[in-house]
Amino acid sequence: MCGIAGFTHKHAPPDPAVLVRAAESIRHRGPDQQGFYRSAAVSLAAVRLKILDLTGGDQPLCAPGGTVIVFNGEVYNFRELRTELEALGCRFHSQCDTEAVLHAWRIWRYDGLRRLHGMFAFAIWEEEDRRLVLVRDRLGIKPLYVCHRGDDLHFGSELKAILAHPAIGRYVDRTALSHYLSLNYIPHPRTMIEGVTKLAPGSWLEWRDGRVETGRYWDLRFRPRPIALEDATNELDRLLERSVREHLVSDVPLGVWLSGGLDSSTITHYAARSFPGTLQTFSVSFRGRSFDESPYFRDVARAYGTRHHELDLSPDLDLPAAIERIAHFSDEPSADAGALPVFFLSEMTRRHVTVALSGEGADELFGGYETYLADRYARWARTVPAPVRRLALAAAHLLPVSDDKIGFEYKLKRFLEGSLLPATEAHLFWNGVCSRRQKQDLLGLADPPDPAGLFETPGSVNGFIELDHRLYLPEDILYKCDRMSMAHSLEVRPPFLDHRIVEFAASLPENFKVRGSTLKFLLRELMRGKLPARVLARGKQGFDIPAHHWFRTSLRPMLEDVLTRRAVEDSGLMVWPAVERLMRGHFERRFNAGYHLWGILMLFLWIREWNVHARN
Repeated sequence: MCGIAGFTHKHAPPDPAVLVRAAESIRHRGPDQQGFYRSAAVSLAAVRLKILDLTGGDQPLCAPGGTVIVFNGEVYNFRELRTELEALGCRFHSQCDTEAVLHAWRIWRYDGLRRLHGMFAFAIWEEEDRRLVLVRDRLGIKPLYVCHRGDDLHFGSELKAILAHPAIGRYVDRTALSHYLSLNYIPHPRTMIEGVTKLAPGSWLEWRDGRVETGRYWDLRFRPRPIALEDATNELDRLLERSVREHLVSDVPLGVWLSGGLDSSTITHYAARSFPGTLQTFSVSFRGRSFDESPYFRDVARAYGTRHHELDLSPDLDLPAAIERIAHFSDEPSADAGALPVFFLSEMTRRHVTVALSGEGADELFGGYETYLADRYARWARTVPAPVRRLALAAAHLLPVSDDKIGFEYKLKRFLEGSLLPATEAHLFWNGVCSRRQKQDLLGLADPPDPAGLFETPGSVNGFIELDHRLYLPEDILYKCDRMSMAHSLEVRPPFLDHRIVEFAASLPENFKVRGSTLKFLLRELMRGKLPARVLARGKQGFDIPAHHWFRTSLRPMLEDVLTRRAVEDSGLMVWPAVERLMRGHFERRFNAGYHLWGILMLFLWIREWNVHARN
């Protein structure tokens, strides 16, 4: 795992210090080695976390003819590619995957991208043609930011690497801000900074002499086909066994993140079968809380005889200091409060290993979220006249608010409010935070940009799963995992997101994913008799914090210190009375707004950390 950065300079040589600053800004991604490549037209930087070939593979890597690569990620089939490339006459000088990618580009060009199995973002420079090519993996596991300014192009693994260039403006993209308040994330290609974009998953970008061209080398199609349940479970078993075995390849210590849920327990099962030794597992508990998962992850750890490590996340830890650090490492504000436990989990894991396998992606492939049930129930609810549903919502607001992470009253209110929205807007609302009216109040806009209008209305549960695969997975789940783990120089690998498993899942009938009220039906069938029974029987428990409670208690002083009238008014982004009403109503238990407040808190911490402004 590494970090990359660079920029072209068509007309004039740059200040050499800019490239050094860009590399230093992402040094946490690769503390083991740092390297630079400079020519008349381009400057490239790489920081490396050594995972494979600990004595070779330093970056940037150069091939004969002036082709240079800076690479972030892992290509798991690099040995097979190497054998094929050597037969074609390529000579190798290391045992790392980066060199295989470099030669694959030289021989096969864009056709070679489809041969790569793994997670990656890389840049290739061809000196002879003065051509820069950027590539991002199929699922968006690894990030890649881009800024096209005049005739030149800037890029980086993190946004902060681009902001290292003094000519890049630091102005908030107001449309992105509106989407952030709705969704908890910013859908690509936008970022929170005007003029800086994200390269889409499965895409490439080519710069040549000031001109930019983009294209796709992979695009997922959800096309269900008939298949027997037994055949589907056998195929998934084969795919998972192969993927996990490939993801275990490492020259440094490796472990598994274990929450005690179905997904991480499945990865633990397959890893334990292939790992040559005692597997290490890592978990976070919430001792004394209703959503504490420790009984489940301890069951799994015992069942597979792992060397188990766990951390109890509570206000006894220095939560404000960690949240401040999250604002630095997040690049863009992180409205997903699950970033906090992932941050602490990564910190603990890195004390023992350099690589961790995780269960990310299974929910978006196999139908794991309660929102898919809500989508179905809402179709029935909408047959009830809207005035009746509004009366039911008003009655639900009379229920006492709970300090649970996501209590019954909170779910009920969100469901009823969503039932009054069009289907796509409702689905995004249930996974997100702010309603349209709340955004109008907070932003002081009569018609704030609405992200639901960017997408076609899905006609089925499979359609909503596809929507989450394209949006929620890369922009929230994978973004959060990458930034929080790399903050601690930890590589996290998600075996469920092997593209062959993803393509298989996209071909499955809808009722293999959600059957009745059972989520992830096929995955549960596969793991029946393998995992402890109560792990299979339990429902989805998100990896999150009790935001409602903590913002009334231990985190309230931090919230009031950051979200002051002066800070909000000086930002020029939000209306102070609306922010104050949200805070006051939450403190006085008139409603639960913990997750709203987390997103706004992280926004203002991010503004302060990176000196970002609203354009007048």
